[in-house]
Amino acid sequence: MADTDRKTRRPASQRHETPYRITAAEIIAVVLSVMWVAGVGLFFLFTGANRPSVDSGSFVMTLIAIFMPVAVIWVAAATARASRVMREESARLHATIDAMRESYMQQEYPGGLPRPTVEDKLDEIARAARKTETALATFTSIREPVEIHPRQVPPPAPASAPADDQPALALGTSAEDIAEPVSTPDFLRALNFPENGEDKEGFRALRRALHDRQIAQVITSAQDVLTLLAEEGIYMDDLAPDRARPELWRRFAQGERGRAVAGLGGVRDRSSLALTAGRMRQDPTFRSSAHQFLRRFDKMLADFEPRATDAEIAQLSNTRTARAFMLLGRVTGVFA
Repeated sequence: MADTDRKTRRPASQRHETPYRITAAEIIAVVLSVMWVAGVGLFFLFTGANRPSVDSGSFVMTLIAIFMPVAVIWVAAATARASRVMREESARLHATIDAMRESYMQQEYPGGLPRPTVEDKLDEIARAARKTETALATFTSIREPVEIHPRQVPPPAPASAPADDQPALALGTSAEDIAEPVSTPDFLRALNFPENGEDKEGFRALRRALHDRQIAQVITSAQDVLTLLAEEGIYMDDLAPDRARPELWRRFAQGERGRAVAGLGGVRDRSSLALTAGRMRQDPTFRSSAHQFLRRFDKMLADFEPRATDAEIAQLSNTRTARAFMLLGRVTGVFA
């Protein structure tokens, strides 16, 4: 321990000491002090002959009257200097904290071991997740089509010789089948969720979209994931992912994987990626919700892509739901 202390303690001659600098406040204090002392000296010089004799009490009061203003001036100068030093120390402290935060995000291995970047760690996590998580297999399997838009209403079964005037009921038709289909603008607005409590149009579109069972499943999964991400301080409005071309989304919807569609993982925020990857490793509930959301979004995109225009796909990719898909897909290796 003593050897370590000797190694870490520098000699006093080698320690860095900040040189003393005279500030403007001290220069002003010197000028005011000299002016005051000179004024007092001139006063006693011209009134010395007429000054009556004073006792000890008067002499003490005179000294206090002479030197008290000088003391007040230098107290003010010292206060100004201390304030400046505190501001400089605060700036240095903020710079140190920022450097520590950056170092923590980029370097996590001790000593002389290699220190991979966050990008390398995320790639390693994605490879491990692909080996251990069976839920991801659904992305490379055959997907069942999801009906989002108008459905065919089965015709009523022909009545065979009715005995009375009561018409036959088509019992195979559900209320969902005869409900008004969700329009594409309402569908896209619902995926983006209302902007705020005053967004009446957003709430209207969300209510209409929730009447469709398949869309409601996607929106519910997205809401669960966004709520869990918000617990980590990750908000979709703060992300600025790289915009992918509509043809990349089409190729992904048609089942293509690998480097050809890697551009969909356009989220570059390292802090959000690292926090999401850590939550995926540590929280089974979050992991299950994320995989369920990815599966449902994938099926929804496969059904939406054939009848969507490039402009509609571009609008879809800019919704909060799509940004969550890009973030989670990047972490879990869906686009690798």
